Amino acid sequence: MSTPAEVEAIAVARKAAREAKDFAEADRLRDQALALGYEILDVAGGFEFRKKAPFISVKRIGDLRSITDRQFTATVTMIIDGFTEDAATCIKAVQAHTPKDVALFALVCGEPDTAPLGSLLNDRTFIYQVSDGFGWGEGANTLLKLAPSPIVILIDPSTIFTGDAATPVIEQLHSGEFSAVGWKGGLVNIDDEWRSVDDKGPGEVDVLFSYFIAMQKEHALEAGGFNVRATFYRNADIEFSLRLRQAHARLWQMDLPLEQARHHGYYDSDLTMRDEQSKKTYDRILDRFRGKNEILTPRR
Repeated sequence: MSTPAEVEAIAVARKAAREAKDFAEADRLRDQALALGYEILDVAGGFEFRKKAPFISVKRIGDLRSITDRQFTATVTMIIDGFTEDAATCIKAVQAHTPKDVALFALVCGEPDTAPLGSLLNDRTFIYQVSDGFGWGEGANTLLKLAPSPIVILIDPSTIFTGDAATPVIEQLHSGEFSAVGWKGGLVNIDDEWRSVDDKGPGEVDVLFSYFIAMQKEHALEAGGFNVRATFYRNADIEFSLRLRQAHARLWQMDLPLEQARHHGYYDSDLTMRDEQSKKTYDRILDRFRGKNEILTPRR
């Protein structure tokens, strides 16, 4: 591995400091190298270098405790399950089109190639990798709980900001009328016994989809968050929305400056797994909610 001359010089100075038993100076030089993106590894007869991982990696999702002491107005969150180049495109669009008081918090599931993501970190962009992986519901709950803001916006990496989609939903949530605001959603179809959702366009809705859903964090947690049994995203957002409705929350759908690229989570997932997990979640929805028409918003 080719190492910059500046880092080589720091390593030589650190070796001399260690030999002189000036460990405080050795630690300072180690941190200086880390700031430049390199770890210095002590080996017999000298040292070696390793490129520092661009972001923190943990083994299990439960190992994550907090991401920053800073507080933001809102946080855009996402689960990255492969297709990291597309996720990088999504993150760049969020960074370009959101105010500086809006953070971005992403969880990388498993061990895909994270190289496209390393250069995207900044003082309001936080990316963590969970090497053992996690289920979708568990990941969404972790994003919700650890987001450093009272408003949490969950998006799919296929959703691309073409303008500032954060400010309108923040303003709508600040009105106090709604617990969640989203881009796409609809009304549960009562006529077919809750087996489908009809998109009626902007207005009050029964469910919102996780392409883009902004939530009052406190209300979402009080309603129980996302079901950890939902290992796949599909229909988990419907189940979450109905949890909110059952807790007397109101949901609003609105037009936003967004577009959708290829939705890998649907089109490029294993067909058998996708259908099995989607059916499990929807069967759970029907068992718990079907017939409880009183929790639905008025029809339109």
